[in-house]
Amino acid sequence: MPEKNIDLHGSAPDKHKSALLLIDVINDLDFPKADQLLKYARPMARNLLRLKRRAQKAGMPVIYVNDNFGRWKSDFRRTVEHCTRYGCAADVVKLLRPEESDYFVLKPKHSGFFSTTLETLLRYLETQTLILTGIAGNFCVLFTANDAYMRDFNLFVPSDCTVSNTKKENDSALALMRKFLKADTRSSSRIVLRAPQKKARDSKRRR
Repeated sequence: MPEKNIDLHGSAPDKHKSALLLIDVINDLDFPKADQLLKYARPMARNLLRLKRRAQKAGMPVIYVNDNFGRWKSDFRRTVEHCTRYGCAADVVKLLRPEESDYFVLKPKHSGFFSTTLETLLRYLETQTLILTGIAGNFCVLFTANDAYMRDFNLFVPSDCTVSNTKKENDSALALMRKFLKADTRSSSRIVLRAPQKKARDSKRRR
């Protein structure tokens, strides 16, 4: 690959074998039975924030993969602004609000890979393992995990960092991902996060 293209022209400077994906956590929860999901989303958000801080400390890319809620003229800033001002989950969104160092991919459908730049971004980041988190475990997280598995990514889906409308539905989705997608669903506190080896980083700089 030509030198000028090794990092998306400077747009994706991070290199790490793992990446943390936050799926649809920027969400106004404007759908039936949202209050049912919200009671699980609030404690999940606190667990996820702790995992995000650990990922950042390990130099791991953090990627928000989010619905555009049918607003085809919106961008991620407008999406974040909308969800912090409207809907019942504003407190969750404020807690997990993206930071300048984070990546943000807007998706039109359930899977984070469908008609998005996610696969291209992950290729340039040299990612092999994905930690999938967010809302909802039995829909968008599951669909994204399925597409990631077909692309040969190793998968973690921490059980305390994804939620569905009910615990039963979430547990069923996690069981499916364990059995058929070979996903590791241990809790987030038990996932070991390591920074890239310095020698590997230095070697890339010299190329």
